[in-house]
Amino acid sequence: MRDEQHSAGAPSAAEKEAQAPRSESRKKSGREPQAGRSAPRRQSDKQAQAPGQESRRQSDKQAQAPGQESKGKSGKEPQAGRSAPRRQSDKQAQAPGQESKGQPESGGASAGRPPKPRRPEQQAPKPKIGDTRPAPPLPADGADSGASDGGSAGGGRRRRRRRGGGNRSGQKSRQPAVVEAVTFDEPVELDEKSLKGRRGRTRKGQALGRYLMCVHVSEQATQIAVLEGRRLIEFRVSRPADEIGQIHGNIYLGRVQNVLPGMETAFVDIGTPKNAVLYRGDVQYDPDEIEGGRTDGDQVKPRIEELLRPKQSILCQVTKNPIGEKGARLTQDVSLAGRFVVLVPNSTGFGISKRLPDGERKRLRSILEKVKPDGHGLIMRTAAEKVTAAEIERDVERLLRQWKDIEKLAKSSAAPALLYREPEAPLRLIREELNTDYRGVIIDDQDLYSKVSGYISSIIRPLADRVEYYDAGKQDLPLFERYYVTEQLKKALEPKVWLPSGGSLIIERTEALTVVDVNTGKNVGKSSLEETVLANNLEAADELARQLRLRDIGGIIVVDFVDMEVAANRAKVAKRFREALARDKTRTQVLDISGLGLMEMTRKRSGEGLLESLSDICSDCSGRGFRLLADLVD
Repeated sequence: MRDEQHSAGAPSAAEKEAQAPRSESRKKSGREPQAGRSAPRRQSDKQAQAPGQESRRQSDKQAQAPGQESKGKSGKEPQAGRSAPRRQSDKQAQAPGQESKGQPESGGASAGRPPKPRRPEQQAPKPKIGDTRPAPPLPADGADSGASDGGSAGGGRRRRRRRGGGNRSGQKSRQPAVVEAVTFDEPVELDEKSLKGRRGRTRKGQALGRYLMCVHVSEQATQIAVLEGRRLIEFRVSRPADEIGQIHGNIYLGRVQNVLPGMETAFVDIGTPKNAVLYRGDVQYDPDEIEGGRTDGDQVKPRIEELLRPKQSILCQVTKNPIGEKGARLTQDVSLAGRFVVLVPNSTGFGISKRLPDGERKRLRSILEKVKPDGHGLIMRTAAEKVTAAEIERDVERLLRQWKDIEKLAKSSAAPALLYREPEAPLRLIREELNTDYRGVIIDDQDLYSKVSGYISSIIRPLADRVEYYDAGKQDLPLFERYYVTEQLKKALEPKVWLPSGGSLIIERTEALTVVDVNTGKNVGKSSLEETVLANNLEAADELARQLRLRDIGGIIVVDFVDMEVAANRAKVAKRFREALARDKTRTQVLDISGLGLMEMTRKRSGEGLLESLSDICSDCSGRGFRLLADLVD
């Protein structure tokens, strides 16, 4: 029956006699029969094969799938030299239905006996790292997913590679934690005499001071109001988890995107939507590492393309929040601010605040020489006045620990990455400004009150009794309405500001600068025009200094005072304006009044103004303030 399957018909006796000598010759030559020839000729060819070829086919036969065994009985023999792994890959690519086509061999096993199942050690080799294998074919409808071999429909069992960078627990690798500013520490023991001298003035058990800080916490934002007496002089808005708009003071591991030699500027990716800007003057470098950096003892200023290159990772700090279409501004002169000192890593200089008196500066200089760490610089802050050496030393130790953590995190992070985060706005403002001039800090949120109280109790112990919790549920009015903050805040958002004598200020902001127009308005005076104008301009100078601080207006500012004929009167107004600006910690520069009555000045811009923080751009006019008439324009 098998011979009839491979031949067209049964051969006659004459044909058998004619084929016998031909088979004998082939037996001696060792040639293999072609597909479709009779079984006697194949048997003669098998006897003529070399022993090595016979053993090779037997090993290949064991590695074949059941569907391929039937092909061996049909007369097709494997070609000499084909290795087992290639047939194993062919076996994986077979269709699921081919496994059921196998027939029992008649060579070494008896007829009807099923083939031996493969042992596990005869499966496909275990995949190694770096191997690429095709995806397994989808099982056919109704096919048994658990085959007799325990593998997929494609043949051998497939192993799923683990992912996660060698994390055998199956959990995702976590990003290293960002270094946070220290807001609680073990307090330094102080004697009663030191505490009494630094507590400030009191009256009938109540603290006295010029300023009051009110903090209101809501789900959308945290609002901080600073009042001088009952007048609102400063207002800040901080939104929770704002890692895009309020990043002033944060330290990043940035990646240089491109360098513009013509602008002496580099754009750095720090993980924010807009790339940050790094100017040539803010790049730190070692002159000895720059080729041709010194000539005849004079240091040569290298170009920015010689200091930075694209895809380079650098350590940088944000000095200005992103504003509008502009990205954040960076510097490589990194510094860490504490309560009493500022640590300047990898620096050799030190300094003391100029606002301190000479005697106090001399005392702090002696302390500075003892606590100054090697390889780092220190700056004594104004808050270090009357502070003991132990408190200053503890502050330096805190900052050194933070810097070591930042360096460690920078080595294990990939750019861009946030390395150090400044504390939230209330804690940052208290660290920078809280002193005996503040009669109190009132907070209407219990969680924030606990944080602030813990920070002041551990670091600023003499002022710990000036923090108060305002329970809005037990009070008749909310915190801001109780201290008339809401009413003054609404007036601060208007372009027109009224003066006590009847005059007014008109404040208009543009893309390039801010323009302020001073008007006499209802102020008609009593004696002469020059005196009326002088009195009106002096009032405007005091109020304008407060409005600039309250509205947080920065950049170029042009003030149009009412014209004064006498030069001495113009000098009085300029002097009065500078004195009013002295209470503002933001850096300003004021020029004298010109002959046209214009005063030009600049104020450092560190973030968005009050109006931008409390408003959105109108969707109808796109912030222009008017809509075009479609029937007339089209």
